[in-house]
Amino acid sequence: MPRPKRCRRVGCCPEGRLFKPQGVPSRELHQVDLGLDELEAVRLVDLEGLNQAEASSRMKVSQPTLSRILAQGRRHIAEAIVGGKALRIAEEAEEHIEIMEDKA
Repeated sequence: MPRPKRCRRVGCCPEGRLFKPQGVPSRELHQVDLGLDELEAVRLVDLEGLNQAEASSRMKVSQPTLSRILAQGRRHIAEAIVGGKALRIAEEAEEHIEIMEDKA
């Protein structure tokens, strides 16, 4: 039985939840799901420019865990863009996700 996931702090909830190629109805596209923790990891490292140690501290996870979350998020984003698929961001937080205002 796997260990339970530690609570992960997420400081953003985007307004848009579905991103897709222009001109193709979403019902005709395959979807790739992006978790809120994956979005937060990409936001902190790639958009905010934090190093992985700082980002892992903000999310309250270890650096190796952040690295895995970040790699998975980047893979999902790349799969959607390269494969012409819709990217759907999770609408609700999973039980191990804590949504908070990002104060730092």
